[in-house]
Amino acid sequence: MEADLLATALLSHPPPAEHKTHVDRVFEQIERAIVIGEFGPGSRLGEETLAERFGVSRGPLREALRQLEGRGLVVRLPHAGVRVVALGREDLIELYEIRANLEGLACRLAAQRISNAEADALEGLLRRHGAEEGVRSGTAYFQEHGTFDFHFAIARLSKSRRLERLLCEDLYSLTRLFRYRTSHKPGRPGKAYDDHLRICEALRQRDAEVAELLMRRHVEAARKELEAMDLGDAGPPRGPGRAGRNGRAG
Repeated sequence: MEADLLATALLSHPPPAEHKTHVDRVFEQIERAIVIGEFGPGSRLGEETLAERFGVSRGPLREALRQLEGRGLVVRLPHAGVRVVALGREDLIELYEIRANLEGLACRLAAQRISNAEADALEGLLRRHGAEEGVRSGTAYFQEHGTFDFHFAIARLSKSRRLERLLCEDLYSLTRLFRYRTSHKPGRPGKAYDDHLRICEALRQRDAEVAELLMRRHVEAARKELEAMDLGDAGPPRGPGRAGRNGRAG
């Protein structure tokens, strides 16, 4: 029964907007604005401006900002208010080292625990990805927040609640920020999609060792692509305790 529910979740679209709270909606809207660069590194996020832009009262807005702070996307600085976080090269390397290990483990566990229905659902998810214009044209491959995201789905398929929480809550927003940077790079969309197909096949075959290896290589390749990019001021921002120059991600 649990496997069937998980398979259904993988095949379904994200929950309709009317089922989300005001906090959920404003969190996702601000997160997306940060991820795609509308709110750049170090940008001040004034409550009055945000409340007017997103049509929300101060209460839900403040809770959304607290959640964003918990996800590492914003920081509260003394006498400076809430600002978009800034990450340097060392932060990037550290994050991708963690990602490679945790997502590799998630793949290993998923290969050991996946059901046929879940494998079918994951393949269906990738077929939907492959039908998108950006993927077909090779111009973009960026997955929306939640169960439509292949990496999110793999974390759920690991059936490890602690691991899923680490990947889908603690690290998810930051990894989406970096993934967006490479999602439009020429050549990367097709390569990333092919990687996902191979990982899915390894899961279908219940080959835990190969699934883990493929995911680790996939994340490592993304890190190398990102390091090769000159992100400049569009690169991820620095938080407190990282005083000094603004480091670049590439």
